[in-house]
Amino acid sequence: MHSTQLEVFKQIKGIGSASGIYSDTEKLYIIGDNSVFLNEYNLNNNVLKKIQILFDQTLTQKENIPKSLKPDFEVLCYANNNLYILGSGSTAARNLLIRYDLTKRKVSLENLSKTYEKMRRVSGINTDNFNIEGAVFTGTNWLLFNRGNGGEAKNGIFILSGNDLTDVIDIKFSTLQLPNINHVESSFTDATLVGNDIFFISTAEDTKSTYHDGEILGSFIGSINAKSLNLNFSYKIPGKHKFEGITFFKRAENKMNFLLCEDRDTEELNTTIYKLSLTF
Repeated sequence: MHSTQLEVFKQIKGIGSASGIYSDTEKLYIIGDNSVFLNEYNLNNNVLKKIQILFDQTLTQKENIPKSLKPDFEVLCYANNNLYILGSGSTAARNLLIRYDLTKRKVSLENLSKTYEKMRRVSGINTDNFNIEGAVFTGTNWLLFNRGNGGEAKNGIFILSGNDLTDVIDIKFSTLQLPNINHVESSFTDATLVGNDIFFISTAEDTKSTYHDGEILGSFIGSINAKSLNLNFSYKIPGKHKFEGITFFKRAENKMNFLLCEDRDTEELNTTIYKLSLTF
């Protein structure tokens, strides 16, 4: 890669705390970590549609659920014509798996508590350092990305055999050192699979907690080989953004375009979608 370029792609009203994004070229699907809705945004007519994915009557606030109660949906990924929405697992209330069937437009809900407990046991990561913020499905395995923003700074990738996240037999864990800013190591915030490579984003946030926010120093985009899980490259993204979602958008002759969403940690229902171009 020779250069990175960041520009505003869309301003969308009605969405706050965007933490995951998926593009199918004509539509954008966006989740927030504190909302009961999956957002469907039509790029042709700029119409935003709300899809309710949680129906708990105790969550009276449909948008901006209080931090202590929020499901903390940090993962939005595509597999087999379904969108998978995963809670981070950083607290006991954040273990939900939502599956949205794009053809039938149906929502199903499952619990990842047992899977997350197995993952912690295999990796030796305790509850204070467990924080899932990205996932990809390779066709045979799930790869889940732990954000190492806890005190132990355990950035790593869980390899889960099979296609059912609630019934996992074999789990492996591979650590990975990521680039830093001012001696603050960045940590995984999302990932997406393109061909044989995983493109990830990571943020350097000056905190030792998976729960409390810190000063944002900036973000990176990088690439990992999907088979070896070795780091191919990483580049600093311009500015000081807390990017939490990435999706592949378009490819040109010498350029790859990704869309990024940003969690600004405010209650304002207004989000900016950015386009990041990597030029070869």
